[in-house]
Amino acid sequence: MSSEALVDVSGLVKRYGSLIALDGLSFQVRRGEIVGLLGANGAGKSTLMKILTCYLAADDGTARVAGHSIDTDSVEVRRHIGYLPENAPLYTEMRVKDFLNFVARMRQLAGAKAKERIDWAVENCGLKPKFMAGIGTLSRGYRQRVGIAQAILHDPDLLILDEPTSGLDPVQLLEIRRLIMDIGKTKTVFFSTHIMQEVEAVCNRALLIHRGRLLMDGPPHEFKRRSTEPGRMTARLRNAPVAEVREALTSLPGVKSFDVQELPDLGVLECTLLAAGAGDSPRAINEIGERFMGLAREKSWEVVELHTEGVSLEDAFLHFTGLKLRHGAQVGLSA
Repeated sequence: MSSEALVDVSGLVKRYGSLIALDGLSFQVRRGEIVGLLGANGAGKSTLMKILTCYLAADDGTARVAGHSIDTDSVEVRRHIGYLPENAPLYTEMRVKDFLNFVARMRQLAGAKAKERIDWAVENCGLKPKFMAGIGTLSRGYRQRVGIAQAILHDPDLLILDEPTSGLDPVQLLEIRRLIMDIGKTKTVFFSTHIMQEVEAVCNRALLIHRGRLLMDGPPHEFKRRSTEPGRMTARLRNAPVAEVREALTSLPGVKSFDVQELPDLGVLECTLLAAGAGDSPRAINEIGERFMGLAREKSWEVVELHTEGVSLEDAFLHFTGLKLRHGAQVGLSA
């Protein structure tokens, strides 16, 4: 294991009967990284987290956390890990204060040390206003804060979070996102999410798991750069004859394909153009936008709306996994 690696996963295999949940998975996580774990339903993300936290035994391969083996030194591994499962294990009849004191005792913290760690967790998780409140009276956002507080109470090196922003409203989501980023300044954070924007906003690295194997490993922007999906431009026009628009777009440089639809209720044409170039570079699609505007001026079309989109992380996910969107639905990305 590299001297900088906090987590070293080597050849992990896990089977459930004939189903292979993890198929020789290997990677390392260095200290100070915030790593997002991506994958469709059944990709093996939750299985991986359960193995790393010693809740589940692997059938083959191994992993080490802070130099300790999950096979032979699981108690020491647990001392270095803070874990928040998707459904936070909270006692709703207890007050926040009493619950954190209870967790401190379970973590063998006592006296001044317990008070110091509880004060630190409460301060860093923004729980001061709710310290004496019953957990059952808290919003989902505050319950997640309590869950994260119990996970970091014993000052672990590694924080593992399973869907930490699931079910939160937009304000709560932003608050928890900010909290994770703050914790990530001093801890290694490893979390699973089905919200791609979370990975782009919070993580400096992402792991894409598909059918138990590691497909991609790197910064989120690298996923998009390496994708062969094209960027797109969408525009809405008035005073633009359909046949004329279609004919003009046929010869517009840099366009891989286009679609023109009439929207009679709005009295506009909607044009969608895909760039011939691929990857996350905005240059190709921006140049198409400029050429399109020049064409519209030449033809006296009224441009009501125009926007360009580079490759999204969702596009890259679908490209690398080979998954397709079901009609009227999105591919599930949860654990």
